[in-house]
Amino acid sequence: MISIQHVCKTYPGGAQALTDICLDIADGDIFGIIGMSGAGKSTLVRTINLLERPTEGKVVVDGQDVTALHGADLRTYRRRVAMIFQSFGLLAQKTVLDNVCFPYVAANGKVSTQDREHALELLERVGLREKASSYPSQLSGGQQQRVAIARALACNPEVILCDEATSALDPKSTNTILKLLRDINRETGVTIVVITHSMDVVEKICNNVAVLEDGCVVEQGSVADVFANPQADATKVLLGKVDWDA
Repeated sequence: MISIQHVCKTYPGGAQALTDICLDIADGDIFGIIGMSGAGKSTLVRTINLLERPTEGKVVVDGQDVTALHGADLRTYRRRVAMIFQSFGLLAQKTVLDNVCFPYVAANGKVSTQDREHALELLERVGLREKASSYPSQLSGGQQQRVAIARALACNPEVILCDEATSALDPKSTNTILKLLRDINRETGVTIVVITHSMDVVEKICNNVAVLEDGCVVEQGSVADVFANPQADATKVLLGKVDWDA
């Protein structure tokens, strides 16, 4: 369970990015956080792995207040929480296999034979074992994102954070990535948090959703309920249920 409790984030100069955010994300869920640009989605998801520290409030994971962690304890926690970015984040001068192995280097300072075998198994899982010796520039955007997913799985995370992971992809590649994430969730039970501005992505993959506007949660619930009966104006806009000529 990830419990976000009264989280606020204020940047130097007074810009308020998040205001009193309260969310509970169950183990094994695929949870969507959606909103327009500037709503605070990326800031919120980065509080889960402490890339952004809340100004107020706390993030509790499996009963532990992770906002209190520092040093080695924080590094250990972050290995439990993988992140997939819109821009893929691959190392251009490293092969696909070396990119997938990078978390082992970060954690242990080296890559063992067993690590490389595991990395090849992960590339097989995402359908790219034959690309192990290729470089990111030789891959399509969808293929690069699949490599990023394999890398995210390298340390057997308990949580995967997807920050606009499909927004740079064409519809076919988007569907491939979403199916892959759904299958990984079903097979491993990993919790997935999906940050997106696309209701289509939420509808295809998520079980529950929270809608953000101006750094606040304005609506949350099951995807079925929110789609069937949206309450907040921001949700209606995202769903296209507004009269643009009014």
